[in-house]
Amino acid sequence: MSEHRRKPPQPQEGGRAAARRGQSGSSSGRRAAPRGATESPSGSHAGGGEDRPYGGRAEARRAAQRSGGGRRRAAEPGRPGRRATPAGRGRAPGPGKKRLVDYPRFDRYGWRRWVPSWKLVSGLCVGFFGAMVAAAGIAYAMVGVPDLAKTATAQNNVYYWADGTQMVSTGGERNRQIVDLSRIPKEMQNAVISQENKTFYDDSGIDPKGIARAVFNMARGGDTQGGSTITQQYVKNAMLDDQSQTISRKVKEIFVSIKVGANKDKKDILAGYLNSAYYGRGAWGIQAASRAYFDKDSEDLNPGECAFLAAMLKGATYYDPAGATSIDSAATPEANAKRALLQMQDTLDKMVEYGHLDAAERAKYTKLPKWQNPRSNTQLSGQIGYLVDLAKSSLIKNDVVTGNQLEQGGYSIYTTFDKKKIEELEKAVTKVYKENIDPKKRPDTDTDVQFGGASVNPETGAIEAIYGGEDATEHFTNNADVTGAQVGSTFKPFVLAAAMKWGVRDPDGPEVQGEDQRTVVSPKSLYTGKNKWKVKTYDGSVWQNEKGEEWLQTNDGNANASAGKAPDYMIDLREAMRESINSAFVQLGMDVGLDKVKQAATDSGLLEDSLAGTTFPSFSIGISDPSAIRMAGSYATFAASGKQRDPFSVTKVTDKDGTIYTHEVDTKQAWTSKVADNVTDVLKTVVEKGTGTNAQLTGREVAGKTGTTDGNKSAWFVGYTPQLSTAISMFRYPDDENAKNRQFLEMYGTGGEKEIHGASFPSEIFKDYMEDALKGEPAVKFPKPEPIGEVVNEEPTPSVTPTPTETEETESASPSPTPTESESEEETSPTPTTSETCGPWDWGCEEGSDGGTETGDEGDGDASESPSSSPSESEETGNTRGNQNGGIFG
Repeated sequence: MSEHRRKPPQPQEGGRAAARRGQSGSSSGRRAAPRGATESPSGSHAGGGEDRPYGGRAEARRAAQRSGGGRRRAAEPGRPGRRATPAGRGRAPGPGKKRLVDYPRFDRYGWRRWVPSWKLVSGLCVGFFGAMVAAAGIAYAMVGVPDLAKTATAQNNVYYWADGTQMVSTGGERNRQIVDLSRIPKEMQNAVISQENKTFYDDSGIDPKGIARAVFNMARGGDTQGGSTITQQYVKNAMLDDQSQTISRKVKEIFVSIKVGANKDKKDILAGYLNSAYYGRGAWGIQAASRAYFDKDSEDLNPGECAFLAAMLKGATYYDPAGATSIDSAATPEANAKRALLQMQDTLDKMVEYGHLDAAERAKYTKLPKWQNPRSNTQLSGQIGYLVDLAKSSLIKNDVVTGNQLEQGGYSIYTTFDKKKIEELEKAVTKVYKENIDPKKRPDTDTDVQFGGASVNPETGAIEAIYGGEDATEHFTNNADVTGAQVGSTFKPFVLAAAMKWGVRDPDGPEVQGEDQRTVVSPKSLYTGKNKWKVKTYDGSVWQNEKGEEWLQTNDGNANASAGKAPDYMIDLREAMRESINSAFVQLGMDVGLDKVKQAATDSGLLEDSLAGTTFPSFSIGISDPSAIRMAGSYATFAASGKQRDPFSVTKVTDKDGTIYTHEVDTKQAWTSKVADNVTDVLKTVVEKGTGTNAQLTGREVAGKTGTTDGNKSAWFVGYTPQLSTAISMFRYPDDENAKNRQFLEMYGTGGEKEIHGASFPSEIFKDYMEDALKGEPAVKFPKPEPIGEVVNEEPTPSVTPTPTETEETESASPSPTPTESESEEETSPTPTTSETCGPWDWGCEEGSDGGTETGDEGDGDASESPSSSPSESEETGNTRGNQNGGIFG
């Protein structure tokens, strides 16, 4: 055997296993070279080519050192004589198939394997930012501009007094009134831009630096507001309706802001922001804020006030000069005022710096503007609720807005209500009530006593004051509006006006266009003042209803006219009005025609649906139930010398786009000045020396009329000066709306009085109120009336018998209050209307015509049952039914 076939010595650390490990660890598949091998490829053993079967780890290591110069490295390509270094511990395996990402690095060892290469780092950065851009692009493409949140558009309605000051904000979720940008001063727009976002008109809707700052602050738990542009704040307030400080909300805000900035006009964004932002004091939006701090409209703000309100956007808790110590003890008025002034001055300086304000103008505003104390949350208590309801119903009835639109809010409603007069009227009613009405002391007579009232300006028809009840939150019926309380003798002036316009009918004179000739009456005309007067038709026959029943008209206290003489106690109409004699005006109404009396009432301003019993004699003495507002308005027609103007409560309505309604006064000449001024002159007598003396005013002329209804269930006084017409009502009516069969209660003994008349408490309220309401206004006299009409019934015809017995029925034509033949022939009557087509005896025709329009009225039902079939029965029952005969005392 040759020498190299001998078994080599075994390494100390191994054996066969070690040899096998060394053999398998070779990267080339060959065994380690034997000792003494040279670097030359031909230096192998001459016996050529057979490797030794075994070798240990140490031997392999020594062989590698001999062949590689002691360094472990892979054979370098292209360099002969170098063989591949066998793999060993701590060595990375070869890359094999090329990897997309070389990590961990195959050609590095130890910790260096885990350090990424610069190529890998650059690639990752590029990939990350690319992914972010792609995600942002997808998000931007997918996001849309949200609809405005309901809370951002929620508004209320603001009601204003006649002088323009705010009365109450109500009718919506938030104290906000959205206004167009044209109604927001440029100074307010520039103040916000200068302080909040000077690049507003140029940016894309976001501020990257601000966003980074906000994210950093949010990471530290701070506020993120500093990173928001005006667009972002608008989106947050008006679209997302989300004030949370979260990453997700902020990211969403950013994308929506970019979209909004790209798709919406900047002016719309600015207007939206100013109308949606919160300024403190419960005020959302610039208009509400302007009213809350300065009690003026936003369009009237000056630069200093604009800068002040811009400061409130920073957080009114710490900037409102009124303080907010209930929220934070550090928010004292002094501290807040100091902060507000500094912020305001900073805003003004920036406005100058950015070219939005002249330096000379800026120098005018070095102090805080004069602000008003915060209003308490105004409730609809007292009279406010009645005023709001009246204005709302007026707008709906006149088709200005719908009820649903009012519920959505956003309207500024300017009313006719005079705050001073409202307070004075309430004070006058309260005074009389407290001094006279005592439900605890007199529970049977003083419970459920109510008052109502209204004042109307004769020159315009404006409703300047009302009294609706003690409290709108407790008593829900507006007593200034329709209550059902009959007006009694305050209706008599309409009968007098009708007689002086159309005249009384003369059956013995020649017909004119198919009607009897008429004679215009004078206040000196004579009519009966007899108590229990048997009412006659204008031709002298006794009036009967459809059941054949007659009518005996009673006077107050069942008394004859004091100035008249038996048997018929004839008195002139001025005296009849002064004493409020029922029989005279019932008969006058029959002679004129109840259709003309009805027309006189509606021409003066009463509503037709408030008139009851228009075919019954008692219609002339007030069985109808108009409202206090309409009674004041109709008397205002006389005060204005016959010019009729409908009462109204709203002068103007605006919304975000400007004015949508303006009231226009519509004047109608209901009466000639001759007729109206003569009615006024007669009513002056009532106040000067009649039943209305309690209503006299110091140094002023007053005209008016008292009224009391049968059964003493309501009492009125309606009076006027040339500047103001006022109606006061009093009645007893249970306030429990759930009670069954509610009805008006008698007022005998109420307030300690034997009975209640218009001459008592209502006239006292009128006097107290009018004295204060007209204080400071000049005393104006009524026009001097011109003579009017003829003296009808100047010489009354004596009766055949002095006693009201059955013979009076047979001789009914003898005492007829028709004019003499000579008077009728000489007088030229006005042309009658063509609507009178019924003959003088066709009462069924006339009743049928009127009755068709009066359905379900209380007055009709009672009046039809009132007359007795015999004179004796009528005398016993004439005044026993509560609301039959209308007013029996003035």
